[in-house]
Amino acid sequence: MLFRNAARTATGTGDRADARRSFRTGLRTGALAVVVATALVSCTQASSGGGPDGDVPAASADPAADRAPIAENTENAENADDADRAERDAAAGEPTAEPTPGPELVRDAFATLQATLGETCTPGAGDCAYFLGRVTRELTELDEAMRADDKGPGHFRQPLADMEALFDKVGDDRSEAHLEKHFSAIVGTRDGVNAWMQGHPDDYR
Repeated sequence: MLFRNAARTATGTGDRADARRSFRTGLRTGALAVVVATALVSCTQASSGGGPDGDVPAASADPAADRAPIAENTENAENADDADRAERDAAAGEPTAEPTPGPELVRDAFATLQATLGETCTPGAGDCAYFLGRVTRELTELDEAMRADDKGPGHFRQPLADMEALFDKVGDDRSEAHLEKHFSAIVGTRDGVNAWMQGHPDDYR
C-alpha cells in the first residue's frame, strides 16, 4: 500500500515536471515562430515597396540630380523671355520709314520762284552762288510740279520747254563760276516762266 502511494506520488511528480518542460518548450517554439514571421513580413514589404512609406518616391542619392531638371526648365523659360524681349526691342527700335514727299503743287512752287524776282547778283563780285543756285533750284521744283499736275504736261508746254533748254545748257554743275557763265539764261528763264504764269492765273491762285 505504501509502495503504490509512493509510486503514484513519484509518478505524479514526474508528470508535472514533464508538463512544465513541454509548456516551456512550446512557448519558446511559438516565440521563435512569431519572430520568423515578423522578419518575413518585413522582408516582403521592403522588397515590394510596401509599408506606410511605400507610395513615397525615394529621394535621389545625388541632390544635384534632383535640381538639374528644375534649373534646366528655369533656364529655358528665361531664354524664351529674353528672346521675346529682344524681338520687342528690335521692333521698337526699327525706324519708321518717312514717306517720300511728292512734287509740290504748281502754285506753291511758283510762289517760291516769285520770291526771287526782287533779287539779283553781279557776276564776278562773289555774291552769285546763293542767288543763282536758288533760282536754279526753284525752276527745277516748278518743272517737277508742272509735270505731275493733273492738267498734264501738255498744259505747261511752253514753260516746260524753256526750263528743259536751260537744264540742258547748265547741266549738273552748280559751282558759282559755272552758274555765272549762264547768268542771263537762268534769269531770263525765270522771268519768262513768270510772264507765262501771269497769263494763266488759274494755275497759281
